[in-house]
Amino acid sequence: MDSYSDPPHDAPPGAPVRASHLRRWRPAYFALAVLLTVVSVAFAGRDDSTTSSTTTATSATSTTLKPTVPLTRTLVLGDRGEDVKRMQQRLKDIGFDPNLIDGDFGYQTLQAVWAFQKLVMRIPISGVKDQFTPEMWEVAQRDGLIVPRRPNAQTDTHVEVYLPEQVLIVFKQDKPTLVTHISSGDTKPWCEEVTIDPGEDGNLNGKEPIKKGICGESVTPAGLFYFYNRRSGTRESKLGTMWNPVYFNGGVAVHGAAQVPIRPASHGCIRIPMFISEYFPDLVAYGDRIYIFDGVKEPEEYGSPPPPADRPDPNYTTTTSTTVSPSTTATVQQQTTVQQQTTTVPTTVPASATTSTAPATTVAPTTTNPGG
Repeated sequence: MDSYSDPPHDAPPGAPVRASHLRRWRPAYFALAVLLTVVSVAFAGRDDSTTSSTTTATSATSTTLKPTVPLTRTLVLGDRGEDVKRMQQRLKDIGFDPNLIDGDFGYQTLQAVWAFQKLVMRIPISGVKDQFTPEMWEVAQRDGLIVPRRPNAQTDTHVEVYLPEQVLIVFKQDKPTLVTHISSGDTKPWCEEVTIDPGEDGNLNGKEPIKKGICGESVTPAGLFYFYNRRSGTRESKLGTMWNPVYFNGGVAVHGAAQVPIRPASHGCIRIPMFISEYFPDLVAYGDRIYIFDGVKEPEEYGSPPPPADRPDPNYTTTTSTTVSPSTTATVQQQTTVQQQTTTVPTTVPASATTSTAPATTVAPTTTNPGG
């Protein structure tokens, strides 16, 4: 069979050229193949890029968005509903304990809202209102709202008290475990008849509660202290009635009180809501540090000053001073009896207390005055 081939070099001009079909069209075929390869790669790359871009965008959307149900009204004391319940739960999640998560905006929820306004929203006490706004709800969704002023404290658990804001925070390894509204000393002088239980300052060696007329100053000293003693149940002291007190500066303690108003009102102790005082003693241990900030100087600059000295009331009629029947006070379980040295700051953490904790009851004490 004939086939075309390249003409010989000696072929005469005009001689027919015979070559194969494949050889004649090979350059065209090669060019077409290259073109098809380039086009295929381009389309494949574009498809991969589009898929990758879409996947990345979807992934980013799913991890960065934090969908929340918006708050569509301003919640006020007395309101009820699912939005109140969501507010309570969010406050609880970030450390502000409203007690029950029940959808009822009651007084205990209000105290948590007060603490949130003062600490997070930076609203001064004079501007605090009995409400929770949509703006507060948006702010409450953020992470890292509360950080310690004394990170890396010498104890794993430490407490910071901010007197200007009237807020107390328990930090465990620098994470807020509890944030609560408080009421501290109102700086006013006072004179009252007080009942003093055995073992309290003024009746250290007594066997029975006694009554005395005492005058003093309602001051919560700023400084650096540590928890050194606690008692369970109702305690009567020179500073007043206390529930589950945890002492950190002489007779000054963090304790539950029936009245914890928006402003300072105590005789020097740090009042906390009654329901929080049921578990607060379990959050702190003997030797845990407590920093009291007054907004003037740093706690370390004050050291560990003792509370103001009290004195007998000169107008108190001594003939009315009586011994109080033990039946009028609650039975208490003393946990530690180590006396704190208030003139120096401890440089080492004492060993944990070894005595047991008596379970607290849920019965509020009968107060003879508003509290320490």
